[in-house]
Amino acid sequence: MKLGTTFSQAFSLPLNMTDSNEPSDRQVREMRAGNQQALAEVFSLYTQRLRQIIRFRLDYRLANRISDSDVLQESFIAAARRLEHFETQADMPAFLWLRLITQQQLVDLHRQHLQAEMRDVRKEVSLPGHSPSPHTSLAIAAQLAGRNTAVSEVMSRGERIEKLEAALNQMDEIDREVIALRHFEELSNIETAKVLNIETSAASKRYLRAMRRLADLMQDFADENGGA
Repeated sequence: MKLGTTFSQAFSLPLNMTDSNEPSDRQVREMRAGNQQALAEVFSLYTQRLRQIIRFRLDYRLANRISDSDVLQESFIAAARRLEHFETQADMPAFLWLRLITQQQLVDLHRQHLQAEMRDVRKEVSLPGHSPSPHTSLAIAAQLAGRNTAVSEVMSRGERIEKLEAALNQMDEIDREVIALRHFEELSNIETAKVLNIETSAASKRYLRAMRRLADLMQDFADENGGA
């Protein structure tokens, strides 16, 4: 089966077949066996979840250049090419495997488009709000900057992101990741624990602690910058 045909099928399934449903055991089993039609069916179920991750993780500096649909297409093609490797990942849920493939595509895109940058594109003010990024603190900062309307009166968006990123870097790295996975990517507690290779109870406790820490940092940020 041609990749292009399978990809089109993955995105032509009815919307009510996406994300509210999990793939069947049969679909995952056939996907592990290298069946690209099964991959297309599973990918279609997770399209909206993957799109949300892309929008969060894609560097905000690239928001005008790369669409989430482009990343989805490249991710599907990459998954099809690496499908034989999924068979060896017996303990890896299908969604987390597809998320990993998508993350790898984002890393490649960031390397391709940002390593050769010769200017500080964070200072651009024409980028849309709520733009994501590859690095967690920067990704969260870009999200928060888009919502911080009072501060925007005294600070450009690029400056807000830079200051918020510095504030977020005061957090524990795992705590930042827990917030990113639970709050922005909307992974379940079990999925978050598996991604971070920690116990589910630890992931839950870390999330509550991290959100309290984030609230404190945002209050300090608001106090220092003239409003929230």
